Amino acid sequence: MWGPHFHYEDAAMLSGTVRVAGVDEVGRGPLAGPVTSAAVVLDPDNIPFGINDSKKLTPKKREDLFDVLLDVADVSVAHASVEEVDRLNILQASFLAMRRAVNGLSDGPGLVLVDGAQIPPDLSCEARSIVKGDTISLSIAAASIIAKVTRDRIMWDLAQQFPGYGWETNAGYGSKSHMAALETLGATPHHRRSFKPVHNILYQVKT
Repeated sequence: MWGPHFHYEDAAMLSGTVRVAGVDEVGRGPLAGPVTSAAVVLDPDNIPFGINDSKKLTPKKREDLFDVLLDVADVSVAHASVEEVDRLNILQASFLAMRRAVNGLSDGPGLVLVDGAQIPPDLSCEARSIVKGDTISLSIAAASIIAKVTRDRIMWDLAQQFPGYGWETNAGYGSKSHMAALETLGATPHHRRSFKPVHNILYQVKT
């Protein structure tokens, strides 16, 4: 079975680009929590075995690769807060998190490979968008692992502070139990008020 490869990165480096970063984000769809983005520059001579789209890996494998990547790659993680999601809209907040992640790398990349069809505006270097990039590019797949593990840990921590919503398992997505908890417990400061299900419940309570 084919997995992500290093072809885009190799081609860029052959043409003189020294550092190529993969960028991905998680958390566009949830009703609660931040948007989290990661930027990863892999060492071509030390690419961990088993990197794949984070959704195709077991939680244990993701955690293991997360630790390895922190050791052998240049990794930057950044977020856009719930307040920024509500103020900017989810797309612009995702772009903001991606820009912050790229800017947080120890040394600026010459090329950024971005998962998806759209490139965040105002990046500090050249960028290329790759649809389903987390299944194609090893650098983007690595970023997807870092972003997912980081955000899952954030949501687990928030679940301890705000029990009842199931964030430790649903990561803030609108699962049946999460929706039921919203109805009975109401919204927390970590809920995205600009998202219709949250907005509707808030205003349903007030009328």
